[in-house]
Amino acid sequence: MKLVSPANIERAESLIRPFIRRTPVLNYANAISLKLEYLQHGGSFKPRGAHYNLLAKPAPKAGVAAASGGNHGIAVALAAKAHGTRATIFVPEIASPAKIAAIRAAGAELRIGGARYDDALAACNTFIADSGALSVHAFDSAETISGQGTLALEWDAQSDAGLDTVLVAVGGGGLIAGMAAWWRGSVKVIGVEPEGSRALHAALRAGKPVPVDVNSVAADSLGAKQVGQLVYDIADRAVDKVVLVSDAAILAAQRTLWSDLRIAAEPGGAAAFAAFQSGAYKPIDGERLGILICGANVELEKLADCIRT
Repeated sequence: MKLVSPANIERAESLIRPFIRRTPVLNYANAISLKLEYLQHGGSFKPRGAHYNLLAKPAPKAGVAAASGGNHGIAVALAAKAHGTRATIFVPEIASPAKIAAIRAAGAELRIGGARYDDALAACNTFIADSGALSVHAFDSAETISGQGTLALEWDAQSDAGLDTVLVAVGGGGLIAGMAAWWRGSVKVIGVEPEGSRALHAALRAGKPVPVDVNSVAADSLGAKQVGQLVYDIADRAVDKVVLVSDAAILAAQRTLWSDLRIAAEPGGAAAFAAFQSGAYKPIDGERLGILICGANVELEKLADCIRT
């Protein structure tokens, strides 16, 4: 926890503020605070951690490198462009065409690194060892986690009545670790994972990070095979619990977000809302609940198919 403290998060916020958007909060159903982080640059929360990595550590001549299911790669590419350095991004074969196009549009060199995220990470690590590029890990570094924690700091300032509980989608766990580090002891932080991609849920049950099988409609953003040790250490102390949602519930949440609010959320971005809508998490009367909508890099054709279902 010393590596990711409220003071670290405040420092991260002071440095990244010129490069990120202060995303809005929407009151939903008169009782729920929806944090619309999908409106962040690059369509997800990821630029917070990406910018802090590049501001906290100087990039070498070889630039920066990252492995990503898509959103982290977009963020690192945008951050590298903003800070005048090169970026090499490794993605798995399951990365969506929309995310691949956005990475390339930001000027990064994109490489396909295998079938799944862990394959892309292995290829990225080999490249870093050979080239000397700066690693920008998607979730398991103090800089990434502290940067993502600025989302909680920002949401805190936007919540006049305060929050009792927040629902946060979990992939590799960098986001929930940062938010839990900020709110530890004051706001209950609930992780939400797909039933078919439950790396943090499995780690908390096992008492350590363990590998899991990944098979979910949200695998391109919530598809880490295993959380890292730093994420686990923070989550074990500061995350209240993790609930699981089915792919059907995630798709239903996408439909509701579109039909009610015209939010085009990707599956991972809709997962936290799915926990509320499906009853995987049931707030008590009077509970001040926050739900994070964290990503909108969705294939429009797939969203259209989902809505027509």
